[in-house]
Amino acid sequence: MEEDDFISKTRRKREMRDLQDVGAALVELSEAELARLDLPESLLDAVLACKRITKHEARRRQVQFIGKLMRNVDAAPIAERLRALEAPTQRDTALLHLAEKWRQELIGDPGAMARFKQEFPEADQDHLANLVKGALEERRTSRPPKFFRELFHAVNTLVQDHARRNS
Repeated sequence: MEEDDFISKTRRKREMRDLQDVGAALVELSEAELARLDLPESLLDAVLACKRITKHEARRRQVQFIGKLMRNVDAAPIAERLRALEAPTQRDTALLHLAEKWRQELIGDPGAMARFKQEFPEADQDHLANLVKGALEERRTSRPPKFFRELFHAVNTLVQDHARRNS
């Protein structure tokens, strides 16, 4: 064995643990998401079997087995697709920021409701006005932000629906 080929026992263990972590993440996916990943049949069978196991120790051993199977597979593309599934898209993040911006404008600027209604004609203006009024009252009286959160959810739903219709 050449010196360049030497891999320490610690590094091998870390790599195996990383493969087990990828396998554990696969177990958490739905069957539809697993089907889109185009996994080798033996790996897919092991993951599906693990989903049916309820006993902690048996499940742990099955995850170890999945990690062992992954040694024979190129795990990098699988891990990359998992990261892509878990990470919110830039579009999703931008829509959340837009919803937050609208919430802040609706609370801080009395003229924002008219602009919001122009951009989102399907919005229930009365309901939003009540939420804004409640959020302002909460802020004034230092109460928990129930209306503040509800306003965000209402605005976010409108922004998301509008983006879906226009995409």
